[in-house]
Amino acid sequence: MNTALHTLLAHAERERDRALAALAQAQSHAQRLQEQAEQLHRYRSDLRLRHPASAGQAAPIDSVLVHQGFSGRLQDVIDQQHVQRLAAIAAVERQRQALLPLEMRVAAVHKLLGRRVQAGLRVQQQRDQRQTDESAQQQHRRSQSATSLFENTQ
Repeated sequence: MNTALHTLLAHAERERDRALAALAQAQSHAQRLQEQAEQLHRYRSDLRLRHPASAGQAAPIDSVLVHQGFSGRLQDVIDQQHVQRLAAIAAVERQRQALLPLEMRVAAVHKLLGRRVQAGLRVQQQRDQRQTDESAQQQHRRSQSATSLFENTQ
């Protein structure tokens, strides 16, 4: 029986470990996307500071249009990256939710194994106690027999 429980525990732990690895991978991906988002926002801030018509200076219309076009494309990239980041955050949460029942299963099997071990120990203690009681009883009988023999011989 314990072998079956140990097999079940090993299987449950492997499933949990796979879910933990998937969660770690999802978290890593979400973290990379967060770092990328921060880089894109810093780049956009720098780009705004380098606007051709900044500080009230005149700039050729071509430069302003190129800058605005690039800024628009950059904003599109930021928007697309934001959607990807939200999807990655959702994937992390899904992985967390998938991990919970697996962790609970491992804990339940551990608890069951612990109960079985405790039950086995109780049975062994009861056996030992019975043996001790029987030995004491036999010794008591022998001593009574010896006492009665001694009394009968006198």
